[in-house]
Amino acid sequence: MNLPASQPAAAPLAKGVRRLGGIDDMAGGGQVTVEGDFAYVGHMKSPHGTSIVDISDPRAPKVVAAITLPDDTSHTHKVRVTGDIMVVNVEQADRHFRRRAARIGAETETLSADLGRAPTEAELAERLGIPEARMEDLRRHATIPYEDGGFRVYDIRDKSNPRLLAHHRTGGIGVHRFDLDERYAWISTEMEGYRGNILVAYDLSDPSHPVEAGRWSAPGQNVAAGEVPDWPGQTYRLHHGLRFGDEVWAAWWHEGFRVLDVSDPSAMREVGYWPHPKAFPEPLHTAMPLPGTFDGRRYALAIDEEHDHRPGTPHAFIWVLDVTDLSAIEPVATFEVSELDSPWSRAGLRFGAHQFAERPSASPMPVAWFAGGIRMLDLSDPTRPSEIGHYIPEPRGGAAAPQTNDVDVDGRGFVHAIDRLCGYDILEPAM
Repeated sequence: MNLPASQPAAAPLAKGVRRLGGIDDMAGGGQVTVEGDFAYVGHMKSPHGTSIVDISDPRAPKVVAAITLPDDTSHTHKVRVTGDIMVVNVEQADRHFRRRAARIGAETETLSADLGRAPTEAELAERLGIPEARMEDLRRHATIPYEDGGFRVYDIRDKSNPRLLAHHRTGGIGVHRFDLDERYAWISTEMEGYRGNILVAYDLSDPSHPVEAGRWSAPGQNVAAGEVPDWPGQTYRLHHGLRFGDEVWAAWWHEGFRVLDVSDPSAMREVGYWPHPKAFPEPLHTAMPLPGTFDGRRYALAIDEEHDHRPGTPHAFIWVLDVTDLSAIEPVATFEVSELDSPWSRAGLRFGAHQFAERPSASPMPVAWFAGGIRMLDLSDPTRPSEIGHYIPEPRGGAAAPQTNDVDVDGRGFVHAIDRLCGYDILEPAM
């Protein structure tokens, strides 16, 4: 066998995109939203809550306000802004671990019956899917009810001094991602009597007193009404929905996405549904229609999230779907990134798709790809998506790989990207 004399040259870290500025040591973020001359960053972990950044000079962004959290029970890693109102989520921190506390009693009884004796801590930890060293911490959380889940509303007329108007509690572990328009917040939250997150619309006409305007849940979620889920745990749940006109495009995690008619928020109804193919193991994160039509057809994007990748299965990627007929949605194209396109694709952290800019008219479309950085897509022909540029930041804060988590685009066309571990970049497409 003749082996090549040398390995191919590594792919460049940037192509068609240049970095204008950023904040290298910014605490990890879950979402970045840009409005006017300011970027708003929701952070992953306490004590960091929400940062407001002056981006009028993209080469020298400056934090003008930093809301901190009083303890480590919650995080506020998502943020939206409309006018002078800012809304942030409030969700139980480390929720995937802490919600296991509710299972300690039942799993102990099951193991005791199976073994004919009380289980050891190691056996119980294995059943719960956690390291034995964390059992003490989990037992502590079992004695502390979580009651802060919901969302907070702020007056941000003075960007340097956000003023809290309301902390509205919802239920369960609280609110995940959400959308916001001039009147309504379209919230993904757990609620009493439901299995997993559902969609709840809140009227913010008086931002100091949010009022529920309507809710919608998928079949099987309303257990209080006698519905019986046919899925385990939280497998099917609303990740979040985006409002476009009278429609909300709602990603339902492993189940697929739904299009809801929300012209009357008190009577939302499903008008379209695409079931996610079970052969692809990564969950669906976001769905969004593209503007206008192409060759007389209407198209949409859906993006999976690289979550619990199993070797041998595809990394999370982007779907393009023909949604001309919402009763017969059909995938027509996909886009993925090769592991060869990032030097950190096998560094032990996530490599795969996560989130595109939630602005359908963005051109090119930036996509956050975890260890693959930002990928810039040409969607001029949506049936043939192609990459025309990329930017991969080097790892910061001692991380093994970059983890580009979220992205937005400002009115100047500059791309704002945050890392879930450390760092914030402002980029300029140079195509």
